[in-house]
Amino acid sequence: MKFGVVVFPGSNCDRDMQNALQYDLGQEVIMLWHKDTDLSAFSTEDCIVLPGGFSYGDYLRCGAIARFSPLMQSVIEFAGRGGKVLGVCNGFQILCESHLLPGVLLRNVNQQFISKNIYMRGEGDGGKALKIPIAHGEGRYYADKETLDGLEKNGQVIYRYCDAAGNVNAAGNPNGSLRNIAGICNTSRNVFGMMPHPERACSAALGNTDGRLILEALFIHSKQGAASRKAELVNI
Repeated sequence: MKFGVVVFPGSNCDRDMQNALQYDLGQEVIMLWHKDTDLSAFSTEDCIVLPGGFSYGDYLRCGAIARFSPLMQSVIEFAGRGGKVLGVCNGFQILCESHLLPGVLLRNVNQQFISKNIYMRGEGDGGKALKIPIAHGEGRYYADKETLDGLEKNGQVIYRYCDAAGNVNAAGNPNGSLRNIAGICNTSRNVFGMMPHPERACSAALGNTDGRLILEALFIHSKQGAASRKAELVNI
């Protein structure tokens, strides 16, 4: 499987993502500049990654300007053909601005930037609490009730914030996200967005490899088919 990591002006987690995928997980990675438009080197079995950072300085709204970068039209078309797309933190914000994912990321409920380790878990009974870093000021997931209910019904909520024991509760919610939502996917299950940074928890040298479980569950076993992928996502 091949990964393309997009670099926007203001991206600051692009090399973190490259290192995690290439060196920790042994995957092929191609760095993509935001002014590129050619994704012909990628098949629908591959994945385009929108990394974290502050694309275009987060002017207007986080991700609002990056959504109009030349490469994003190609990413939208790639996703429409079934290609896999992952957005992390600012990348999640860009996916929502691009309408590849529903909802929006609002200012944290405490109105402050938060940078720390949190816990999150996959949906489903017995989900393990994973310790993953966050670093955002606008990470509070919001959508109207109809959209939230649709996400729940379709199994599109893939990760929720929780406490260290895996309990989904207010104490484990770092930013006020509705229904403790930390990550979602589209109805076709090929576009994924999350606020936590799994790429920052992939190296044994950092004392935490929980992020590997997330990246592997989302993509490295993606060829197993949609049904089995869903089972992996909800049971890691």
